[in-house]
Amino acid sequence: MARAVWSGSLTFGLVTLPVQLATATDSHTIRFRQLERGTSDRVRNRRVNERTGKEVPYDRIVKGYETGDGEYVIVEPEELDEITPGRSQSIEISGFVDVDAIEPVYFDATYFLQPREEAHSRTYGLLRDTLAETSRAGIAIMSMRQKDYLVAVHEEGGVLVMHTLHWADEVRDPHETLDNLPSRSRAPEKERRMAARLIEAMATDWDPEDYRDVTHERVLELVKAKQQGETVERAERAPDSTNVVDLMSVFEESVDRARTGRKAGGVKRSPQTRTKAGKSTRSSTKTARTNTGRSAGGRKKARGEDLSGLSKSDLYERAAEAGISGRSRMNRAELEKAVAQTARKAA
Repeated sequence: MARAVWSGSLTFGLVTLPVQLATATDSHTIRFRQLERGTSDRVRNRRVNERTGKEVPYDRIVKGYETGDGEYVIVEPEELDEITPGRSQSIEISGFVDVDAIEPVYFDATYFLQPREEAHSRTYGLLRDTLAETSRAGIAIMSMRQKDYLVAVHEEGGVLVMHTLHWADEVRDPHETLDNLPSRSRAPEKERRMAARLIEAMATDWDPEDYRDVTHERVLELVKAKQQGETVERAERAPDSTNVVDLMSVFEESVDRARTGRKAGGVKRSPQTRTKAGKSTRSSTKTARTNTGRSAGGRKKARGEDLSGLSKSDLYERAAEAGISGRSRMNRAELEKAVAQTARKAA
């Protein structure tokens, strides 16, 4: 079980619900130690006075706000403690908004909420179910680790979820931030129709389990390969930019490839049902996978299947499902050949 990172009360109106917060995500970050080349000696960071070169103990360090020309306003730690709210004990909801009204750019970190004690389960369940039925999110300001947070609390997957939100003045105006945006002039009708056809050909249901962190996997493969004295294939270089003169022909080829790939290796999604709250939720029964691919109704593995329309990433996934060894070091042609051979054996 995840450790609670905050404990306090969630209030709305005159209702008070004691709750605990737990982080909702785990990072894929792979942490490396810094070593001196040719040795196993750790290299550590030290706080050093840049003028004298001497290390400075932590209790001698104060905060300085630079005002310009090398001048600083010094702020002592106890001065910050006196003016900041400290460890707040309450998430006081000031109002409820439509969940969909909060623009994605405002979302920051995500936490799960649970009742602090079983005695408060009824109140928790009432708020959770009501938020689900109304598709509303409670908006509040809370303090955690000497910092104020704007937060939104709503129901997701049968639990109360809290998102910390960016403040309005933290979100940049894209038109002021970007200096190379194209004008609003409409593209030619033929190009817009072709772009729409490509989007429709690539349309799919959202299922996060269909995607994976390839870079994370490749770094772990690199570490394992180096342990065994092996090498790992280099990643493919980024594709060249599309020539605007050939835009229509590129669209047409993209549509053909998308349709071919869907016929040859498309994934049938799990059926969806509707909850009482009106939200779409997937069946709890996932499509079974075997070591040679997906079950009936999933990826097609027939003899003579055309794999040319699949990307290298799709082929790699096929190879992983089939348990093909050495796949991380194969180029696209080798992956296609190995997957085809495995499919023929299975047939």
